[in-house]
Amino acid sequence: MKNCVLGFIAFLTTITAAAQQDTTQLPKGTAIIKIGNMNIIRVRPDSASADSLKWKQDTVKIGPDIVIVGKGIAEGLGKLGKAIGDVDLAKLGGKIEDIDLSKLGDLKDKLLKKKPKKVSTNWFVFDIGFAGYDDQTNYGLPSTQSFLRNQSGVPASQGDYALRTSKVSNFNIWFFMQRVSLIKSVLNLKYGFGIESNNYYYKTGITYVDGPEVYTFRNPETFSKNKLVANYLTVPMMLNLNTNPSRGKRGFQLSAGISAGYLSSARQKQKGNGGTDKTRSNFNLQPFKLAYVGELGLGPVKLYGSIASTSLHKNALEQIPYTVGIRFSN
Repeated sequence: MKNCVLGFIAFLTTITAAAQQDTTQLPKGTAIIKIGNMNIIRVRPDSASADSLKWKQDTVKIGPDIVIVGKGIAEGLGKLGKAIGDVDLAKLGGKIEDIDLSKLGDLKDKLLKKKPKKVSTNWFVFDIGFAGYDDQTNYGLPSTQSFLRNQSGVPASQGDYALRTSKVSNFNIWFFMQRVSLIKSVLNLKYGFGIESNNYYYKTGITYVDGPEVYTFRNPETFSKNKLVANYLTVPMMLNLNTNPSRGKRGFQLSAGISAGYLSSARQKQKGNGGTDKTRSNFNLQPFKLAYVGELGLGPVKLYGSIASTSLHKNALEQIPYTVGIRFSN
């Protein structure tokens, strides 16, 4: 091992000696790769050899046709060679070969082990998934039947409000998600604030009519897109279990709790042969939404889900919203 160190010192001494201060410019016909203030030159076979070329800055020759040119190379290599040459191998406690390399693993673990933070914050967390609802409406009630006008002898049914569940329909952005340690960073309180956007794509031409008394009717037009959009300002509050706090955000985590949302805006968007029509209104939707929420994750990607404890509508329809998808956080 000592011979290897001495050999390395000799190598540094050799390439340092090759460094020189020349005054001519770089010759034409050389291939240049620039890294910072250094240029790596490869002399072409049809040009002069590296030995005969003169350079304006410090140079280090590597092989017959590779030259590194850069200011301060000679000084840097000289200092490195001197530092290695000054090492007293006798003070290392015996031969280098006698070092117990098995202990290096323990040292590595200690260096990589992070002390958990009492408070950690994720900024701008994104969700993408699916939004739907569990239709528990009693369609035998007069209030439910009157919510669908102009029935033409066909009473309202669950099929009138059926959804296309194959479309990506839930998009959320959380301005921040913060986690506060309660017990040694294993049990934490997790909360945040953001916007939930639920898009309900109807299979039918069901159309909402706004006014003093909101109602729906069966639109005879065929729509390529017919959706009801509900946007909420939401605050989730969860208990978070982190099974391995030393791994930071890379450990296995489980969160569960509740969220409170306020309906900030809503609209129905219909796209058909006659073009696109948007109607902005809160319609018959509940202004507040309470939901049970959960999160399961390993690393920066997590699965999330929610199910509301209240109906989507104020009256007439009893439809319980839910969401499920993937959460991306740093």
